This record gives sequence, structure tokens and C-alpha cells, in this order.
Amino acid sequence: MARTFRPLDGVLLFDKPLELSSNTALQKVRRLFQAEKAGHTGTLDPLATGLLPICFGEATKFSNTLLDADKTYRTTVRLGQTTATGDAEGEVLSSHDVTATLEQVEAVLERFRGASQQLPPMYSALKHEGKPLYEYIRDGVTIERELRDIIIHELVLHRYSDNKLDLSVRCSKGTYIRTLGEDIGAALGCGGHLTALRRTAIAHLDLQCGYTLEQLAAMSEDELMACLMPIDSLMPDMPKLQLDEVQVKRMAQGQRLGLDTGLPDGKVSLYGPQGFVGVGLLQGRRLAPDRLLSGIAKQAATQKAELVSVSSVLLD
Repeated sequence: MARTFRPLDGVLLFDKPLELSSNTALQKVRRLFQAEKAGHTGTLDPLATGLLPICFGEATKFSNTLLDADKTYRTTVRLGQTTATGDAEGEVLSSHDVTATLEQVEAVLERFRGASQQLPPMYSALKHEGKPLYEYIRDGVTIERELRDIIIHELVLHRYSDNKLDLSVRCSKGTYIRTLGEDIGAALGCGGHLTALRRTAIAHLDLQCGYTLEQLAAMSEDELMACLMPIDSLMPDMPKLQLDEVQVKRMAQGQRLGLDTGLPDGKVSLYGPQGFVGVGLLQGRRLAPDRLLSGIAKQAATQKAELVSVSSVLLD
């Protein structure tokens, strides 16, 4: 019997396991929830674990609010070896003795804190002419990359033993932790690569509120539904604006509103009598729709069509 999928809206904080691609993990979770539409935010490599927010239905429209968010990781850097990929999956390219003291390690880590520039690795999904870089390197081609501005907000050493650094990192978007591990090893003069990587947070979303595949698989339907967060949980820090029913209808029809909100220019979360309806763009006293729930727009279109139909009858 064919599986039936259903409309479903919300956000799940998923704890991605080792060796699963982000897309494979997404499809497994989607089948568990029998959701018609689902997408993930913030891809994780198969050898990385941890927080992978999964958006169902209408929530997929607002997943881009996390694109610029800071991310937090727990990682292990193995000093003394460099690999082709910057992690344990790649071929070992060189081996060196590790003589760095704890004081030397702390001094090197301090150099990486704050704003800096980083060269994206070839083994990445970063695209060149529409093709991921890792596909070029499989063909023996190296693409010239530009340095990127990054910020390491926090870089904490939890343990240094057996030539391994146990670190936690909170960083800006576009930061490659594999490259950070390699750069730390290079600065210590012995090389290094990642042996473990776990994402623990994206902005305000924390892995402590996440669920594993095993936990989800053991749940009843009601328990699964209780795991879902509302759509506006993706943007809790965005200014909120309450609209009345008429204003919501006008926004759904693509109209701009003239409002004295007292809020700064930029994106705002919009709420109607029934709750969250979407995101608007505020410029001075002008509020324009940016991205609205499909149901709101469809309802407005239906009401407009009914109005036209009634007017036509009256004219006849």
C-alpha cells in the first residue's frame, strides 16, 4: 500500500547521526512525519553530526532567516597529520612530531579569535560555474578561491591530550571548521586535521532541544507532532507587528500599508487575529509584504474572486 503524505507545517530540531548525508537524513525524517514538503537548513557533511533544523510545509519559506546566523560547534583536531580533505576521511599527506605545549596552543588559538580571513577548501560544496568544488578536485582540477571574511566569536580549548585538541567554536556564516583545524595545526608547525565535528547550535536554536532518529522512530503520532516548533520560532528576534483582519487581507493582495509603527526599517514578523501570517518589509511608514503564508494569499485571492463574481451579478 502506497504511503500517504500530508500537509504539515513546523520546524524540527534534528540531531543528524554520523555517516548520513543531510539529504538522506531529511528524507528519513520526512517519511517518519509523512510530510508532503520538507527541507533542511545548514548542510552538514556525512562525517559531521548534530543540529540540522528541518522545516516542514510553509516553514520552508522562512528557512532563509538562518542563512546569516552564527553557528556553534564542538570539534576535535588531531595534531601531527595533514590529510587531503582536512578530516579523517582523507588520505594522510604528511606526518610530523607534536611538540607544542599547552601554553603554545593557547597562544596560537588567541590568534584565530575575532575577525580574520579564511580560504575555503576545495573539498566543499562551494560552487564554481554551477558545479561544487569537490567535483573539480575529483577530476584533478584546483580552482582558485578568494579569501572570505569570517569572525570567530568564541574559541575555547576544553582539553589537550594525546596530540588532540578538544575545542568549541562559535563562528560567523561561511566559516569552515575543517580549514580552521588545518590552520591551527599549521600555526603550531605540525599540521592537523579534524577527527570529529558536531554542530550544537544555530543562532538561538540549540541541540539540547533536538531529537535523534531513534527517538523519533519510537514515538506515536501525537508525540511526533509535539516535537514541532511553530514557524515563527525561526525568527524570534525579528520585530513583531500586529495587524487587523483588513490589513492582513490588503497585504495578502500585495498592497502596501501606511503605518506609524515606531519600528526601525527592515523585516518584521507579521501577526493577524489568528496568529503568524508572514514577514513584511518596513521602510519608513510603508509596510510591504515580503513573504506570506500561502493560506493567507489563497484566502485573499478567493475572497477577491468571490467579490468580482458578486459585482458581476449585480451589474447584470
